[in-house]
Amino acid sequence: MDPARIHLVAREAAAQHMTPRWHFAHFDDLTPRQVHDMYRVRADVFVVEQNCVFPDVDGVDPKCWHLLGYGAGPLVEELLAYCRLLPAGVKFAEPSIGRVVTARSVRGTGMGRVLMAEAMKRAAGLWPGEPLRIGAQAHLERFYNGYGFTKTGEPYDEDGILHIEMHHKGKQ
Repeated sequence: MDPARIHLVAREAAAQHMTPRWHFAHFDDLTPRQVHDMYRVRADVFVVEQNCVFPDVDGVDPKCWHLLGYGAGPLVEELLAYCRLLPAGVKFAEPSIGRVVTARSVRGTGMGRVLMAEAMKRAAGLWPGEPLRIGAQAHLERFYNGYGFTKTGEPYDEDGILHIEMHHKGKQ
C-alpha cells in the first residue's frame, strides 16, 4: 500500500474515534474497569511516554469527577480521552480541570479539542459561571488559550516538566 493510501486509511480510522461515548461520574460511581482504564491511559502517557516518574495516584481522584471518552479500538472498546474535574479547594481555590490526556492512537486527530470542549461543558454544568484554574504543561499554552484560559504566572517545574498556571474567568 502506498504511503498516501496508508495516511488516508489512518485518517479515516481516526475519524471514527471523533465522537467518543462519554462517561462522566464521580470517582465513587466509576466501575473497576473504568478506574483501570483511567490509570492505564494516564500511566501510558504521563509516566511512560513523557518519561516522568511522579505520584499520579495522588489521593485527589476520590474527590473528583472523571470524564472518560470511549471509542472502538482495534480489538476492544478503548479509552481514547480522559480528564478529571476538581472541585474548588482541592488543588486551587477555584474549580479545575486536570490530567487532560488522549491515547496515542488518536493523537493528531483533534480528539484533545473534543475532550476539552466536553470538559468545559461539564465544568459549566457543575459550577455555572465560576472561574477555573489549571496547571498546564507550558508547551500547551496556545491550546488552552483556545478555551479562554490565560497565563497567570511564570513557568514552574513540576516533576521535571515546565508548567504554567492558567485562569478562565467563567461566565458572568
